[in-house]
Parts: sequence; structure tokens; C-alpha cells
Amino acid sequence: MTALLCPGQGSQFVGMAKDFNDNFKIASFIFEEIEDACSLNLREIIFQDSNNLLNQTNYTQVSIFASSLSIFKTLETEFDINIKYMLGHSLGEYTALACSNILSISDSAKLLKIRGNLMNSAIEPNKSGMVALIGINCTKIEKIIQDKNLNLEIANDNSPIQIVVSGLIEDINKSENDFLSNGVKKFIKLNVSSAFHSNFMKDAQEKLNYYINKTNFNESNISIISNFNASINRNIDDIVHCLKNQMANRVRWTESTKTLENTKEKKIIEIGPGKILSGLIKRISNTFDIISIDKIDDLKQLNNYEQN
Repeated sequence: MTALLCPGQGSQFVGMAKDFNDNFKIASFIFEEIEDACSLNLREIIFQDSNNLLNQTNYTQVSIFASSLSIFKTLETEFDINIKYMLGHSLGEYTALACSNILSISDSAKLLKIRGNLMNSAIEPNKSGMVALIGINCTKIEKIIQDKNLNLEIANDNSPIQIVVSGLIEDINKSENDFLSNGVKKFIKLNVSSAFHSNFMKDAQEKLNYYINKTNFNESNISIISNFNASINRNIDDIVHCLKNQMANRVRWTESTKTLENTKEKKIIEIGPGKILSGLIKRISNTFDIISIDKIDDLKQLNNYEQN
């Protein structure tokens, strides 16, 4: 058995999954299906980005989804891989739901297009943002926020040494000294359009939930480890509940990794652009055998990847 990781925003790069599109019919078909569902020329954005759209949230999310899913479908077609658990970071959870067939490809793409647009316009530009805090864990960050009465929220618990917080730009700027004088080693402002995974996303989440409620979810023999509660979910009602609460709440990646670790699963395949998630997991646990697939040459790693 194997677990599958699906990346989130920040992993994108121009040209991602182009070699899969050019060399595997199934990958090209996936891109075409998602382009049709979204009425977007995604391959121009992803492979060339001549209009500088790839890093705009309303295009980034569905672009990463298309690239990741095209790679997964290639793996599914070319290799005998038995996936038992799937988890994705933020938008990657939608990719996991498509990979597990809990959501159809077209429904996933449509939801992510809406989600990207809502998140991109959730709050007035340049009013809110996010900052990565490097060096201490989530519990210690929460204590600093409480002790210093900071108007900030934890958005991503990425690893024991990387926490991302969200808030107004003004509050983020005021907090820098409080964090750096209490154990944080690096204070890195992120290039994002808004304060994702926070209360600033509440209205956007409610708007997205209207569309989630109209979407069909299918039973699957694959379990999803959800961002919202870091629990293993097979029941569709539980999966939908977590998805409907995901955008305005923290991504519990450290807890999700610990949940996977407790299953005794050892093998992980990361699909999609970059190796961000495998890097985070290695900071959380040393028990996993992880391979990352974001280019055709990486497929060689699967030749000797034994299934248990």
C-alpha cells in the first residue's frame, strides 16, 4: 500500500508537467478535459505564461491541479500502484479528491476555478497577507500570539519548525519583533494576495459552499486525510464537512503527517510540481520512504518501488 501527496499553492513553475503532456496521451487528455471544464487555455498559462497569469491565485490553483492530476493519471495508467491514503495541502485536497474519484475531474476543476476567484477577491488588495515563521513549533507560536495579544491566526502548521500565520498587513508588520524576540529565527512575508486559511476567508468559504452543496461526491475505497481535522475520512459526509470548513481554517499538515504515521504506512508518492510536501514531511517524521514525481525522469524511481 502507498499514500499519495498532492501539492498546494507555491509549488507552481512555468512548464510544470509539460513533458507528461507531450509524451503521454492520458496526460494530454486530462489537460484538455480540465481546460474544457474551466473554459481556460491552461496549457498556455502553465507552459508559457506569456501574460504572467500563473502566479495569480485565480489561475494558480486550477493550474497546479491540472499538472498534478495529469501526472497521477499517467502513473495510474503506466504502473501498478495501490493507493490507500491520499492527502493534499490546501488546494491539493481537491486534487486528492479527484485522484480518488470522490470528485469528478470536471467538478474538481470547476470548484477550484471558483475557489481561486473567491480567495483572490476575498479582501481588498494589499490589506492582508501571510508570513512564514521559521524555527519553532505551532504550540509556541500560539503562545506568542496569546501572550502578546496579536491579531493574527495560524493558517498552516506545516512542520515543527515552519508555521504560517495570516492577518492584516498592519498587524503582521507590528508582530515581527514579538516573534523574532521569542524564538522565531526567520520572519518571511509571503507573496500572496490575501490572508488565506483565516477568518478573512469566511465569506468566501460560504460562497464556495453553495457550489460544494450542488456537487456530487462519490464513495471510494481510498481514505482522505483532511486538512481541517487531520483525521482519516472515508465517509462522504465527513469529507464534505471538512472541505466546507477548509478555506477559513488552518491546514493541519503536521498533525496530518502524524495521522499517516500512525497507520504504519511507510511508502509515499508525491505527485505534481516541486518537492515541498516531501520536504515538510521529512521535518516531521523520518519513518517514510518518499519519492517525488514532477518530471518524466522521476518515473524511473517507480520501477523498483515494491508494493506491500
